[in-house]
Formats: sequence, C-alpha cells, structure tokens
Amino acid sequence: MSKFRILVGIVLFPALIGLLSSYTIPNGQGKLNITIAHYAGTTLLNLDDSEYKNELGQTFTVSRFRYYMSNITLKTEDGRELISPTSFLVDEAEPDSKKIELTDIPALKYVSISFIIGVDSLHNVSGAQGDNLDPAKGMFWTWSTGYIFLKLEGHARASTSPGHIFEYHIGGYAAPNNCIRKVTLKLANGGLNVSNRGANNIRLKADILEILKTPFTVDFSKLSSVTDLHNATTIADNYADMFTVAK
Repeated sequence: MSKFRILVGIVLFPALIGLLSSYTIPNGQGKLNITIAHYAGTTLLNLDDSEYKNELGQTFTVSRFRYYMSNITLKTEDGRELISPTSFLVDEAEPDSKKIELTDIPALKYVSISFIIGVDSLHNVSGAQGDNLDPAKGMFWTWSTGYIFLKLEGHARASTSPGHIFEYHIGGYAAPNNCIRKVTLKLANGGLNVSNRGANNIRLKADILEILKTPFTVDFSKLSSVTDLHNATTIADNYADMFTVAK
C-alpha cells in the first residue's frame, strides 16, 4: 500500500511531506486499486508457453517481464496533483504485484493518471535501498549505474544469441542515456470520482509488443541483447507508449 499527498501546482520531494496538512478534504478519503494486465497485442501474456510475433513476423516466447512503476500521480479536474513517491515492482510472474493499492486518496474527481517507467534520479543516486528497491529483487546494477527499469526476456528462433535467447535489461538515468519514461493517461468516461465508500478502480493494460516497435522495429537477428547503456534508450523510446487505460 502507498499513501498519497496532495499538491497544488508543485512536485513532491520527500522533504515536503507534511507541509501540506492544512489542505482540507471536504468529502473524506478513499482507497484506489490499480490493476495491471499484460498483453501481447490483443492476447493476454502467458509466460513460456505461448508464441507471439513481432512486427517482422519473427516468433518468440516470453520467460520474464518485469518493470518499475514509480511516482504515480493523479490529477484532479481543477488541475491539482497528488503523487505517491513510491516505486512498485510489477512482475508478470507475481500476480499480486499487478495489484497496487493506494490509500488516503481525497474523495475528488480525477481525470488522468501518470507515472514513470523506471526509478527517478534521486533514488538512483541513493545507492542500494530496501523494499521494492532492494538489490535482492534482481533489478539493481551498480552504485554508479543505478537500477534496471525494465526486463524483458525470452526465446526467439531468429535470435543469434546462445540458445536463441533475447534479453532487454533497460536502465540509465543520466543524459544522454536517460531511459526514464513518463506515461500520462486520461481516465475513461471523463474521469474517476473517488468515493470514501466502496471500490475505486483503475485498470491498465501493458502491451509487450510495443517494446519491440515504434519508433524502432526490433529485429531479433540483429538486436537480441541489451544489457547495458548501448541501445537502451532505443528500447525505452519503444516502451514509452506500452500502457493504455482499459475500457
């Protein structure tokens, strides 16, 4: 679970937590459940067993798909923003990780949700940390390069890597190799009225095929491995638009 703090036209840094307590919430607070479903095109992602095709018609299977979703922000219809300065590690192999519960949400109308794919620069330069940022999670490179933001691994017949594997481990927070990508999505049906009674839900879809196309079409025979800064921004530009709001 993660708590929100309300902002009025500013960005939240840890030092600012608690400085906004004078804001009055007229309608109480509620919980928000964000559920994420992973797809390959229009098909639900299935690890290991199912074959998919990229834009070039090359078949592949997926053995691992995980990424960080950080700094989730909700925007109200009058322009105020609430941000959770938390990093969530979403993993297809762990169903519970695809269910994020946020608490202390003011009962207002929200028109958009935004977040970054990755870990913000502040946490990247803070070294190894705990919880979802614990190096034991397997998503930390080194003290100098920081966190891996996204992993996509599997097998493709076209891959020239040993065992026909492909592996994309994408990270890097400093220019010109900044792979942090911000996602902003309008909420369905004109927005979400959060209530302090009952369930408040946002459903998101992430399409892994987008990681392999637009603006760069991935050819497994030419680019089967990205495990450092080389070509990382190319894959990051692709995954920037892999999320949509489910209807």
